[in-house]
Amino acid sequence: MSRSIIPASRWSSRRPPRRRPPAVVASAVALATALGVLAGAPGPAAAGPATGGGSVVTRAGLDPGLVPGRGADVGFAEQEAENAATDGEVIGPDRTAYTLPAEASGRRAVRLTPGRYVEFTLPSAANAITVRYSIPDAPGGGGITAPLDVAVNQRRVRTMTLTSQYAWLYNQYPFSNDPAAGLLHPDWWITECGCVPSATTPYPSIPTPFRPSHFYDEQRLLLGRTYRAGDRIRLTVPAGSNAAWTVIDLLDSELVGPPRVRLAAANVLAFGADPTGRRDSAAALDRAIAFARRADLPVYLPPGTYQVNRHIIVDDVTIEGAGSWYTIVKGHEVALPTPAPDGSVHTGVGFYGRDAADGGSRNVHLSGFAIEGDVRERIDTDQVNAIGGAMSDSTIDGLHLRHTKVGIWFDGPMSDVRVTNTIIVDQIADGLNFHTGVTDSLVAHTFVRNSGDDGLAMWSEKVGNARNRFDHNTVQSPVLANGIALYGGTDNTVSNNLVADPVREGSAIHVGSRFGAEPFTGRLLISGNTTARAGTYELNWKIGLGAIWFYALDRDIDATVEVIGDHYLDSTYNAVMLVSDWPVKDLYSIRNVQFRDIRVDGTGTSVVSARSAGSASFRNVDARNVGAVGVNNCGSFHFTPAGSEFALSDLGGNDGGWLAPWLLPNTITCDDRPPVVPPPPPASW
Repeated sequence: MSRSIIPASRWSSRRPPRRRPPAVVASAVALATALGVLAGAPGPAAAGPATGGGSVVTRAGLDPGLVPGRGADVGFAEQEAENAATDGEVIGPDRTAYTLPAEASGRRAVRLTPGRYVEFTLPSAANAITVRYSIPDAPGGGGITAPLDVAVNQRRVRTMTLTSQYAWLYNQYPFSNDPAAGLLHPDWWITECGCVPSATTPYPSIPTPFRPSHFYDEQRLLLGRTYRAGDRIRLTVPAGSNAAWTVIDLLDSELVGPPRVRLAAANVLAFGADPTGRRDSAAALDRAIAFARRADLPVYLPPGTYQVNRHIIVDDVTIEGAGSWYTIVKGHEVALPTPAPDGSVHTGVGFYGRDAADGGSRNVHLSGFAIEGDVRERIDTDQVNAIGGAMSDSTIDGLHLRHTKVGIWFDGPMSDVRVTNTIIVDQIADGLNFHTGVTDSLVAHTFVRNSGDDGLAMWSEKVGNARNRFDHNTVQSPVLANGIALYGGTDNTVSNNLVADPVREGSAIHVGSRFGAEPFTGRLLISGNTTARAGTYELNWKIGLGAIWFYALDRDIDATVEVIGDHYLDSTYNAVMLVSDWPVKDLYSIRNVQFRDIRVDGTGTSVVSARSAGSASFRNVDARNVGAVGVNNCGSFHFTPAGSEFALSDLGGNDGGWLAPWLLPNTITCDDRPPVVPPPPPASW
């Protein structure tokens, strides 16, 4: 039993103040590995090629039998490339940030050199596929394009043109597209050298490219006909490809129905919209919306690609597409001649409600189309989100959002918005964020993959969010921060979600008193969620986070917090972590968190890690395959004769021996950095 005290120089955050999210940090080992990948060297690889039949269907890289009734109900079947037949090379598993395997679903993928293939067997009839992939950046940044042949039963049917123009970010927050860029903030704390470079003599050597990340993108393809279950989809990198390697992460296959037709509507073609995408259709959409409001009709966007390079302002209107595979609203990012009043220096495609300060919008209903942006850099002041503004009494259903800064960012106050059956992928920042005074709203059956920040978030900055629900959603592979994050608020619920593979500086589920958020009040319910391969290594603190992570930074967390029925599978470090930052550890605590009916299947270190004052209770929390010790209780690091400042209550039924009687209520069992024992794969309970 170790009782080492963490010196302030090791435990203190040492982070400069900035906008959310926190700065990116990395270890020298992770950096060296990522640089090898950048140069074309494979990441950690399995011995020899995969030889599977390719028909294995997973959900977030898991056996679907482990997650019944949890996550989004989606129309596609997910198949991991590492389970498919291939003559390529399986890379991973690896959870080290800044590596290709770490950002892959399930932490493994297949690396193909020109002439190599990976082949999937369709589990059911399909006429459309989505390929998640990575190809190298251009030497000077900005991305390349490269071909990928698609064959069915060894007959080529299409050639996809892959791109890395929306991938490959480098350096410190808010990141750069230039692999040769020097430090963006030379006065920030750098973990690699353990220093603030501007205050260091001699100036430390920071290799470039520095901290490459955000490697993956995905692309959809209609196959032109329906193929049967058992048919084989082969993805081959052509022999003449200019990409030194192509990494295939997964294939989603889907049977897409015919386009939806809406006759009694204001058809945008009648107002001059161009479905070929050659001419800008923004003004035509404005005219159609104005007419539809006068005539009390919906707006209809028939199949086609519509070029829109600015915001479409929506209020009291219904806009329907033919389906997100058929109707695509796509635009360029456009530099503004002068900054806008909100600080934006660019605009781009997006459907925006009016500003809340101007009364917001109401009765907006958007469905059945895709929004594709052109955002390749992160500028937090830019309003270049797919959906934005304030929309009360509104619905968003069946959209596909890609390549914008944030898929959906709502700035309240606003109430009663429903986001359902929507896919949000390949964002530079968050997938969705309820920001400031969003109330009585729902996000359900929405799928988020490859967000550049929190997948789903409620941020109660200045005005609290209240009575909102994130229910039955799937969040996979957020590159930075958390799968689902709550920053303050009242009576909110996170339920029945599936969250997997956060990459760095975050957890699957995060409850944080930080970023200037209003306090948690009332009841916070976290219920029926499953997490997988969650809990990243916090390289400032040099400790591993939990699959669920409570963080008291700005104030106490002392609302009624109930965590009921969650399953934490294959947690990289801890299943549960409760922590206060070192400078405020004697000011703020985390109190009275209630855990019950929890299953923990596999932890690299502990079931519970407490690094804060406070308390928690446990009833029917069952654990197995625990890597180090059931409870790592450091309290607030004073190690008093009376024990830890964090108290645990055993309310009965806690199986697996992880919560031994001698630990209660507050035995000090503080191991500064316990050894990590990778758990076996999760299995049926």
